Formats: sequence, C-alpha cells, structure tokens
Amino acid sequence: MTTTRKSPVNDIDESQLKVSKPRKAAAGLEAVAIAFKRGVEQAGPARTVRSMFRINQNDGFDCPGCAWPEPQGRRSPAEFCENGAKAFAEENTTRRADREFWAQNSIADLSTKTEYWLGQQGRITEPMIIREGETHYTPIAWQDAFDLIGERINATTADRCVFYTSGRTANETAFLYQLFARSIGTNNLPDCSNMCHESSGSALNPTIGIGKGTVHLDDLHKAKLIFVVGQNPGTNHPRMLSALAECRKNGGKVVSVNPLPEAGLMGFKDPQTPAGMLGKAAKISDEYLQIKVGGDLALFQAFGHLLLKMEEAAPGTILDQEFIESRTEGFEAYREARAGIDWEETERATGLSRDEIAKVARMLADSDATIICWALGVTQQPHSVDTLKEFVNILLMQGNFGKPGAGACPVRGHSNVQGDRTMGIWEKPAPWLLDAIDKEFGITSPREHGHDSTECIEAFENDEVDVFVSMGGNFALANSETERLEAGMQKAGLTVHISTKPNRSHVVHGKTSLILPTLGRTDVDDKHPGGEQFLSVEDSMSMVHSTQGRLKPVSEHLLAEPVIVCRMAEATLGSDHVINWREMAEDYDVIRDRISRTLPGFERFNERVRQRNGFQLPSPPRDSRSFATPSKRAQFTVSPLEYLEAPEGYLIMQTMRSHDQYNTTFYGLDDRYRGIKDGRRVVLVHPDDLAELGFRDRDLVDVVSVFNGEERRANKFRLVAYPTAKGCCAAYFPEANGLVHRDNVARVSNTPGFKNITVRFEPHTKTAKALS
Repeated sequence: MTTTRKSPVNDIDESQLKVSKPRKAAAGLEAVAIAFKRGVEQAGPARTVRSMFRINQNDGFDCPGCAWPEPQGRRSPAEFCENGAKAFAEENTTRRADREFWAQNSIADLSTKTEYWLGQQGRITEPMIIREGETHYTPIAWQDAFDLIGERINATTADRCVFYTSGRTANETAFLYQLFARSIGTNNLPDCSNMCHESSGSALNPTIGIGKGTVHLDDLHKAKLIFVVGQNPGTNHPRMLSALAECRKNGGKVVSVNPLPEAGLMGFKDPQTPAGMLGKAAKISDEYLQIKVGGDLALFQAFGHLLLKMEEAAPGTILDQEFIESRTEGFEAYREARAGIDWEETERATGLSRDEIAKVARMLADSDATIICWALGVTQQPHSVDTLKEFVNILLMQGNFGKPGAGACPVRGHSNVQGDRTMGIWEKPAPWLLDAIDKEFGITSPREHGHDSTECIEAFENDEVDVFVSMGGNFALANSETERLEAGMQKAGLTVHISTKPNRSHVVHGKTSLILPTLGRTDVDDKHPGGEQFLSVEDSMSMVHSTQGRLKPVSEHLLAEPVIVCRMAEATLGSDHVINWREMAEDYDVIRDRISRTLPGFERFNERVRQRNGFQLPSPPRDSRSFATPSKRAQFTVSPLEYLEAPEGYLIMQTMRSHDQYNTTFYGLDDRYRGIKDGRRVVLVHPDDLAELGFRDRDLVDVVSVFNGEERRANKFRLVAYPTAKGCCAAYFPEANGLVHRDNVARVSNTPGFKNITVRFEPHTKTAKALS
C-alpha cells in the first residue's frame, strides 16, 4: 500500500525572504542531495528510487523537465539533473487532491492561494466539475464529462472553440489533439511555443528553410566555439553543462552572453565525476559578456562588421567564400549594410565596450566550427526575429552549417514542445500538412488560421470563446496580461483542463469547468486490450524516442491523454465518424502507423521508435548543406539596428525562472544560485540603479509598467541589490507576467515581450490595491 505524503499547510510568506550572495558554480553533491530530498518528500524513498533510475533510460521514461537530448552511446545510471529529479518528483508524488480536497476548498478559498500552494496539494484522482453558480468542484463520471464536452462543442461553432497545448504533451497525443480540432473545423491550436520559441521558427524558416536547430549533441562536444546567449542552463537544462564542459575539455571555448551572471555559466561541479562530487568546479565560460537586455542584435551586428573587416585585412582567411557563393544569397546587401558601424551607439545598446566585443569577435574569426545556442532571453523581445536572423548571418559567413561542431541551436524548454509542433500543433499550419491529414483521414481540414496564445487573450475578453480545452499547462498564469486574461477566461461557457495537479487555471474557470485527471510520464499505461502502451517525444535536437512509465498510478480513475482525446472526439463527432478514434485509443501503434503515412521523416515509425536510441528526423542544413527556401539557398538578411532604452526613472525588466521552478510549477522556494530564498515577489536591481532611483536594498515597492501610454501594476515587491546589467532588472515569472501589455510582443512571431518590460518603482503603501 502506498503511503500518502502530507501536503504543505502554509503558503508563501514573503516576510520570510532571505538573501545571500549569488553562487559561482552549479550542481555538485548539494544538487544530488536536494534532488533525492524532494523525491522523498513527495513520494517516499522506495517509490523515488524505483523511478529515479529509469529517467532518460532507453527502457524508461523521458524526463518531463526539459528537452535536452540524451547521449547516443553509453548512458549514466543517473541520466538526469537536479531539476529533472524535481520535475518527476512533482508528478511521482503520492499526495492526493482527491474529492475531499475539493469539498474542503471552495473556489473563493483557492483563489487566495499561490500557485506554489496549489501545486503542492498532489495528484488529482478523479474527474471533477463545477457548474455555473456553484462554489466547489464535485466528482463527475468520465462518460458524463465526455458527453458534456461533446454537447457544448456541437452547440457552438468551431471558430469559438480553442484547444491549447502544453509542451509536455507526447507526440501521439499531440497528433490526435490537432486531428480532433481540425475534424471539428478549427485551427485554434495555441501552444506554449507561441510564448517561448515562436521567434526562433519565425527567423529560421525563411533563412535556412527549417524552424529547428541544426546540430546534434555530439556537435557540441566537437565545436571550437559555442555561444550561449540569453539562457541559464544551470537551472533550465543543467545537463547542457556536461556538454559545455566536454567542449572545453576537447579544446573548444564557450562565450556566455547574459544580463545576469548565472552560476552554471561560471562553474560546473559535475555530480557524475569524483571531482565534481567533492566540490571542484570546472570552468565553463571563457568569456562572459554582460549585455543589456535587448542588446543582442547590436552585438551580433558588431560581430558581423568586425569579421568583414578582418576578411578585408586578410582575404580568404575568415569567411567561407565557397559556401557563401554556392549555398547562399543576399551576401552583398549584408556586406554593404555592415560596412560601417556607430561604436558609440553600439556600446550604449549593449552595455559592452568596443574592446570586449572585439575580443570575442577574434574568437569567432579563429573558430572553424561555431555553434550559437539561445533561449528565451533572446526570443521574447520586440526585435527577436531580427536578432535571430543576425545569428544566422554570423553562422552563414563562416559556413557553419552541415559540418561537425557547427550550427544553430535553439534550446527548448518543455520536454516535447518541438515534437508538438512537428505533430501539427500550430495555429498557422502549412498547406502541405493539411493536405496530408485530409488524404490520410478523409476529412476536410480548415485552411483559415486560428488564434495563437496572445490572440486568445483578446478572444476571451471579447467573449468569443465558448469552449476552451487545455491539454496540460496553466494558461492563465503562463501568458501576459494576467488579470485581463483571467477575467476573460471566466466568460467562457466551458473550460476543460486535462491535468495532473491543481493550478490557477482551475480556479479562474469558465462558467462550467471540468478537470480531467491524466496519467503522467512515470505512470504505467496498461488499461488497453493489448496491454501496456508507450509514447514518444522529440528532443531539442530532433531525436525521436520512446517514453514509458512503470509506476502504479496514485488513482485507478486516471486515463491516459490519448484515451482522453479519443473519447472527447467520439463523444463530439459520433461513433460512426470517418476516423476510428476507439481503435487509436486502444492501440498506440495504430496512431504511429497513421503518423508515418502523414508526416515526412516518420516512415516506419513503429519500427524505428523501438530502436535503442530512437531515430533522428532529417535536417537538410545539417545533413546535406541544403536549404528548403524558395531559392534553395540560405538567406543573408539585413535588419536595422534596434535595442531597448528606458526613459529616465525607468528600467528594462526581464522575467526569469527560479532554480526551484519549472515555468508555472514551483518545486520549492529556494533560488539558491542567485541567493534568494523563501520569497518570490522580488526585483533584482543593480546597486547603482537603486541609488540613482532613490531606493535602497529591500525596499518594498509597487512595480508599474508602461507600454503605449498604458500602465500595468504589480504590488508588494521587494527590491534586492544584485549584480545584473546596469539599466536592467529581473523578476520571477509568472508573478511579473501581469506587467506585460498584450500588444507588447515580438514582431512576426507575436511572442509576448517578457524581456521588454519598461518599469518604474513606487514605494508601497498600505492603501495600495493588492495584486489579485
């Protein structure tokens, strides 16, 4: 019998905030101890040990913590990081949010709780419903829930239905989910890509013909130079530090570009080595450029200018002229645009000196195999797409595609966010994809584009959503304009949340709301005529492999996500629909066979996914130095110089994760690498900026953002003196999300401007309206 672990009774008490000096190295023995401690707290020692050593193994389950790839050769028995262990501990928990929990806690009560408290209550054990006018969720039978969903969808029009997806959704589930939406007649398929890496695809597709990275894990080991731009691998994907350490061991160099000095980019105590366990940190970054938020475009334009100057001084030694001439177009316009530079403006935009920039440009010139890695620090600015196109320019100049140790590397967060897009989760689907779906399934998919995540805010507010279905995730807190989004969601006729644990979106529900509890990655999925089933995922480097849970679920009433989607579809479309949904719910091999006939690269899916390491999807830039652009050549582009500047009395704020956090999931309250503990409503500010603005360390303030003349407010934040880039500040996601105006987005991609928040501080007073 499994013992139920106790959930925390107390919520966050911001008055208990503790601040210490930031760390200068990540991981080590402490990380191992904390990982095991969190597992035991959630699930006990036996269940923790049984599952821990199956993470990222060929016969185990894919870690839900991030999308970093696994090695193709021999794998460590502990092929996971501290935050991966925390992620599976949250899912592996034996704490239960059962019917007694919902009976004891009204919506009014739950609305006063933080996301930390809600998430710590445990796994939801059976389907729950709350109807208009009711105060509590109550149990509902599965079939009654599905019938209600079908009834509500059929009572409205397809364009008033929205199907949101979290990036943890497995390939087979995602494929079924988009098929269900398109069978109904909508492309309203927003997903978490819209809020994070949409800018990456928007830049890569038109320039190199594919919206994904072009490197393999082994390329990082072979690189001569790796840029890590706008990302914090020590917290968000710690296993990347092993690859960076391996690169340096092999003679390569690493340059980190970030407004915050992150511990993992300074030193790495590898817990897989004796030295690391004993506390000896390996150096990670050879150079650290502490750039201002939004200064990356100016920096890489400066690199381009300097590389061209070095090529002029020593023709044939810097640029790959043969590659440029045979594989690209647009170079002459690019060369002309980068011929001159305003160094004074470049220094102002970046916060860096000309000498600092020139030193790293020399490293670029000396490298014949360069990889540029990036994450959300780059993708969530108004000029993100232009910035990423500038990254591509730098890579093209030296022919850094299709050779070992070189390429573009967007580092994804959610464990299958890339796979979901591959499976067709996109509000702007390509015509070839819809044609392939229609041919395989005999339906007529809609061609009109649907809502992305940002557009959903306005759709909710305008009362244009009758049915909202969320496959995982926590849409209310993950997006911008928090207060307006929550108010809009409550206008919807029906909200459906396919979830494992309680979250804020369940509290700010539609007029009627369903919570459908699902199996997690660690749970065995064996309620099928043919026995146990497995799923698949795609990592950041286009490797597709299986994932299979082995643990007994905490409740017998949970259903697997593919089963939930198929039963929703059957209840909506009828048992005589042209698609045999029941067949796919009973046997996931049937889903994979149909994927193999629909999506390129998935031929013989069932056979290849059963191979020991799975298989890698094709990437023309990597595989053959070919580019699926209209001209069949990679594109140099020219963008104007653009950067962020705050008016006097303001700073540029960026959002960030705590080390004890995965997006809107809080594992704990200890951001130990940055020295922040037992509090989350903080703003990290350079000491000089504090003094110039007339504030002191630990002052309690209200934060006011301004965009297009409109203000947004978040109250009761504590200022913390911190060595961030001057003129910039940082606060935690999602507490600061309400400060982001819905129109503050990246051009082209429409990604929220979480790294473009112009803020001022006001002393907090007791009469200030508390943030809801």
